Amino acid sequence: MKYLRLLLFPFSILYGLITSFRNFLFDKGILKSHSFDLPIIAVGNLSVGGTGKTPQIEYLIRLLSQKYKLATLSRGYKRKSEGFVLANSSSQVSEIGDEPFQFHQKFKNIAVAVDANRRNGIEQLQQIVNPEIILLDDAFQHRKVKAGFYILLTAYNDLYADDFLLPAGNLRESRIGAERASVVVVTKCPQDLSEKERNIIERKLQLETAQKLFFTTVIYDNFVFSEKSQISIEEIKLKPKMIVAGIAKPKPFYDFLGVTNNDEIITFPDHHDFSEKNIQNIENKLDNKILITTEKDYVRLKGKISAEKLFYLPIKIEFLFNGEQFDETIKNYVRNSTRNSSIHSR
Repeated sequence: MKYLRLLLFPFSILYGLITSFRNFLFDKGILKSHSFDLPIIAVGNLSVGGTGKTPQIEYLIRLLSQKYKLATLSRGYKRKSEGFVLANSSSQVSEIGDEPFQFHQKFKNIAVAVDANRRNGIEQLQQIVNPEIILLDDAFQHRKVKAGFYILLTAYNDLYADDFLLPAGNLRESRIGAERASVVVVTKCPQDLSEKERNIIERKLQLETAQKLFFTTVIYDNFVFSEKSQISIEEIKLKPKMIVAGIAKPKPFYDFLGVTNNDEIITFPDHHDFSEKNIQNIENKLDNKILITTEKDYVRLKGKISAEKLFYLPIKIEFLFNGEQFDETIKNYVRNSTRNSSIHSR
């Protein structure tokens, strides 16, 4: 791997020059960023996948949707539709993508839309839904729209400060891009993260004075769920099972479920579109086992695997320190940015 990085490093330099020049054009106003008159919160990362954007978006939905009319806007990665699509009761995962479909299934009080053209997506949402807040999913590099608040995620075991630009590494742009962030969240931290480790990470990231740093960990549910029933994790760990995952970094998911030699594990690429051949292979190996998968994979497997055998494990994020400060930072931004802020100041 070390030698492969060395071979690819010249291409990373070229890639870095291109992305830096693009950012320079936006920073100087030569390429235009469009602003909107409502709070827009963008959640994203500098690296390719695996930082926990979906649970972070869900955290924001829970934080804000009870008080504000809220919409999410994603590009709808690997969907089979084009242009702007607003989810409705007849929407399918193939039409809007797995993560937006997950939002749509879990949060009935919000609008969920997809559009690769974020500016057009926001304009369409304003005309059709008129939301008070829009959450932009995976939009840190989408500079044609200027969000009012940027949340940059970086994984504990894969900090952007330790990474290289594509293709030698996994960075989509130089770590200098982190300067655009309002807050930086280090995700997937161990629950016993020490103050010493926090200080080391803080020194590595070298944030600007105005930027705030937070740390989160992944919390798995105590049960897995099917369409009609649930089983405790303690019971699941004792059962022979099949575990299927199509996410960027599935090892913690496998570890939590207590994988044994009696279990069947099948790993697919992130956002995998399960083919008929994949389903047949899964069913041939399933026998009398139950199948445990992630929430994101569940929405793509539902209807293709027997409902009695198909279970998913929900996850949430939890702030390790100063979670109340994060919440207040978000709420203050929204209160100060809504079109009629006096209404929401209480």
